[in-house]
Amino acid sequence: MKKINVKQILVGKPLKSTDDDSHLLTKFQALAMLSSDALSSIAYGTEQIVTVLLTLSAAAIWYSLPIAALVLVLLVALTLSYRQIIHAYPHGGGAYVVSTENLGANAGLIAGGSLLVDYMLTVAVSVSAGADAITSALPTLHPYNLLISIILVLLLMLMNLRGLRESAGFLLVPVYTFVAATVLLLIVGLFRVITGDLSYNATSHIGSVVPGISIILLLKAFSSGSASLTGVEAISNAVPFFKKPKARNAAGTLALMAMILGLFFTGITFLNYYLGVVPNAHSTVLSQVAHTIFDFNGVGRIFYYVFQFSTAMILAVAANTGFSAFPMLSYNLAKNKYMPHMYMEKGDRLGYSNGIISLAAGAVILLAIFNGSTERLIPLYSIGVFVPFALSQTGMVVKWHREMGGKFWRRAMSNMIGAAISAIIVLILLVFRLADIWPFFIVMPILIGIFYAIKRHYTEVAHQLRLEDKVVDHVYSGNVVIVLVGNVTNVAVGAMSYAQSIGSEILAVHVSTKETYRKDKEVETEFKALYPNVRFSIVESSYRDIVKPVVRYVDLVSKSAEKKNYTVTVIVPQFVPKHSWQNILHNQMSVRMRYYLSWRDNVVVSSYSYHLKK
Repeated sequence: MKKINVKQILVGKPLKSTDDDSHLLTKFQALAMLSSDALSSIAYGTEQIVTVLLTLSAAAIWYSLPIAALVLVLLVALTLSYRQIIHAYPHGGGAYVVSTENLGANAGLIAGGSLLVDYMLTVAVSVSAGADAITSALPTLHPYNLLISIILVLLLMLMNLRGLRESAGFLLVPVYTFVAATVLLLIVGLFRVITGDLSYNATSHIGSVVPGISIILLLKAFSSGSASLTGVEAISNAVPFFKKPKARNAAGTLALMAMILGLFFTGITFLNYYLGVVPNAHSTVLSQVAHTIFDFNGVGRIFYYVFQFSTAMILAVAANTGFSAFPMLSYNLAKNKYMPHMYMEKGDRLGYSNGIISLAAGAVILLAIFNGSTERLIPLYSIGVFVPFALSQTGMVVKWHREMGGKFWRRAMSNMIGAAISAIIVLILLVFRLADIWPFFIVMPILIGIFYAIKRHYTEVAHQLRLEDKVVDHVYSGNVVIVLVGNVTNVAVGAMSYAQSIGSEILAVHVSTKETYRKDKEVETEFKALYPNVRFSIVESSYRDIVKPVVRYVDLVSKSAEKKNYTVTVIVPQFVPKHSWQNILHNQMSVRMRYYLSWRDNVVVSSYSYHLKK
């Protein structure tokens, strides 16, 4: 009977390393895979602006139009800047690499750490917003928002573990369906506005004086609306995923994404103002706009549901931007020894599997902490992305100044605008949203401390393993072999045979407890009958623990062996079941024993495996 491999069913068959190039992305595929986060933000960008303005009055909603214009200015500046980054750093890395090279290691780690957290928030916010869109259309599912969000995260994780091309192929349908549905929404909406088929229901006219309006409120609304630009940097992180010419294809994809995002954001904001839509707890702003434009009668009802589910799909798969960018950023940090080297390893499907799994785990934890609330996650989302924005734009200004001298401003104009606006947004968040973003300032110092601890460890390991100019080999006189004996079985006999082939001196040790005293004597008798010339030691354990008494015994033998210039080898016998699932039927004492003994100096730990046939 053929053995069923669950991993291959879920993830797919392993790919050869030589297949790597065949799994790179075209611009058409990359737009679906890497722009879903940015494009999906129209589902909540306008709503976040209007929600802040509504704290004063509905009449203040007209200010969403000039605020949207300023968001578009920032979008243009960031797009031009990240196109420069793509060409200047074609190996990927985005804000982390730019900040590290031009502003120093600390700035790079702040940018990198911020983006790691932000990509987890990207996943959490996207699936949370996707669940909101689903439950707006199907209100009976509203109590299950959190569960729906977690299921979406796990599905996206499995999809990405299957590989780049597979996940990009899966995303083509939801992303391009959403693009088509939104284009239809805007065309129908603008047509009905121009023809007078839609009534002008704006809460106030453009230019109306709204009592109580303040620059502080407008800045808060601008900072909230700027969340629409999260995901713009993802393409610069993922340049290595593109087909050749990588930089040109990545830059072209970024420009196309920015154009689509700008048109969608402008159109939705205008229609929301014109229709006088006000956010409510039961239906998103975008859902209300679509409901009004498609008239929700006859064919219009069908179009509404198509649009709503396409929105839900892209919000759900928008998390995929994080799944694409997080593993690449983790790879770059690991390459510089700030994250574990396991993040540099590719999985069976040539993706950075450890990064994908870590991202999914972090997102699920965030969803659980914030109970799947999009509104509570957005401020953290914003600070996590605008800190790297500000650092990367500043880094590019420094780069151009270093390379071009006094004429640097010609190349750095978009970078300076982007850096200034991003810094202002960070300042706004610090002053006015500190109550919402304070966890960021606890997580970041801890994360940077972890980065430096990992770096110190790798530096120390490299120093201790490095061969000196003069290599001195220690020549041992012999080898004391300790065999752990639980019962006299085929496993113990095989282990003893191996010990006799490598040891100068053989010791057998058995741990005895009060409950097993009589049986332990029987084991000693059986062993002595087979090996009369081997020293058999019984170590007593008062607390039924087997590991600690063995470790103490090994320590004593090790000290004695050192005096004779002997090595010490501990053989841990174990039997291996024929089927992997059968492992759960047996205790894993050998695993624990090897773990604790591995920390002893000058002790070699060896496993003797006896394979069961049935």
